[in-house]
Amino acid sequence: MSGTRTLLRFSLRQERVRLPLWIGGAGLLVLVQSTQSQSLYGTAEELAKLRATLGGNTAVIAMSGPVGLLDSIGGEIVFEIFAFTSIVIALMNMFLVGRHTRADEEAGRAELIRSARVGRRAPVFAALWLAALADLTVGVLVFAVATGTGLPVAGSALFAAALAGVGLLFATLTAVAAQVFEHARGVYGAVGLAIGAAFMLRAAGDAGNTALSWASPIGWGQRTFPYGQERWWPVLLLIGTAVAATGIALVALDRRDFGAGLVRSRPGRPRASRALGTPIGLAWRLQRGSVIGWVAGVGVLGLAYGSLGDSIEQYIADNPEVAEFLPGGASDVVDAYLALTVTTGALLACAFGVAAALRARSEETGGRAEPLLATAVSRAAWLGSHLSVALAGSALVLLAAGFGEGLAYGLTVGEPGQALRMTGVALVYLPAVWAVVAVAVLSLGWQARAAVAVGWVAVGYCAVVQLFADSFRLPDWSQQASPFVHLPQAPLETVTAAPLAVLTAVAAVLLAAGLAGFRRRDVGY
Repeated sequence: MSGTRTLLRFSLRQERVRLPLWIGGAGLLVLVQSTQSQSLYGTAEELAKLRATLGGNTAVIAMSGPVGLLDSIGGEIVFEIFAFTSIVIALMNMFLVGRHTRADEEAGRAELIRSARVGRRAPVFAALWLAALADLTVGVLVFAVATGTGLPVAGSALFAAALAGVGLLFATLTAVAAQVFEHARGVYGAVGLAIGAAFMLRAAGDAGNTALSWASPIGWGQRTFPYGQERWWPVLLLIGTAVAATGIALVALDRRDFGAGLVRSRPGRPRASRALGTPIGLAWRLQRGSVIGWVAGVGVLGLAYGSLGDSIEQYIADNPEVAEFLPGGASDVVDAYLALTVTTGALLACAFGVAAALRARSEETGGRAEPLLATAVSRAAWLGSHLSVALAGSALVLLAAGFGEGLAYGLTVGEPGQALRMTGVALVYLPAVWAVVAVAVLSLGWQARAAVAVGWVAVGYCAVVQLFADSFRLPDWSQQASPFVHLPQAPLETVTAAPLAVLTAVAAVLLAAGLAGFRRRDVGY
């Protein structure tokens, strides 16, 4: 335990920018959902109509939560937002604990820390205390937002506690994974898989066998039933499981060698394949797991969105106020819904593209780029190899979103050709995705230290403009920097070639400028 307090203060300083963004994002999700739901379903009659509409829709229940939450307006808000907010908080905890345990150990920073008067368990304790403080802050913010928007105090406290409990549990699971796997990528992959499994088990349980929901921490949180039955004991179950996972992490820490994991990496081939003899082959090898995970995850999300397409007209007919949040209103409900959901897939493709482009920065600061650049590999070839993953990979993610949505929608309406149609629709948004990636690359070339912030701010800005501009009543001038604003909202609007060509050219210019900047600056700074 020696040194835990000092490490905690140091970690708080390191996270002084990133952590407030995560916490604020979670609070923003609750704020938007609370205000929208209370404006749409403010009376008992409207809420009863919603319950009748959604209660028989298996796809909606699988995406959101148990029907028992729809007994009150507060429960409806929990029904809509709890699962997705839980995922955001779980990811925050995963990156937070992973960054301050396994990632520090892998980069060699932990060894420097351990050379001082710091106990073996201190980094793990400091990381978990940091996560607990972050989750407590999220809980306080959610409570303040919920009560501030007029929801009952008791239900808001339970809502906040359930979200914080889910986050704490995934923080401790990350601590366990950090002892098992030797590399941070393995930790993030394992915990990310656990988050996905928790969502899928909850979805399957809510839509069918209820027992499956009790195998999911997200399901435990939802079954507190805030603003309704108000059960507190599932929160105790989350906390108890987190305590047990912490004990397992500490036991595993004591039994492994420093720098190693309980599961050792397999030795590679004695000879590399020809693909690894090129920068582009190495870049794709380094990021292939990420590409596969994003394509599969976004494809599944597309399937979920598409499965709702057939019932969206009846849903809008029963709740006409919802049409205000669809592009184009109620004139063409299905295409408006498809345009909104494909845009969501495009925003996720932006997130992948920026993450893949910024991988070059992590390779650079980790000292792994310099040995390659000391050979005959040029700077343009090295950075271009990572950009190929960002650009082609984001296109694959976008295609997966469109194909998955079209496939599910086509099966529900008996039109198999919708899969190809929606795949083409998704490609309309590709120039905007590439433009966002190009902004991150431009910063990477000229202001490398700010590249991470610039890239993710660009993604966040586009997400706010596309998803919340109407809710926040943003003026038109404030939306013009988003490339998505300048594209037709396919399939709702007619697609023309001019905006696609212009945005593609803008992306190409920004990418070229980023490459030029990288060729002129020092590596690693």
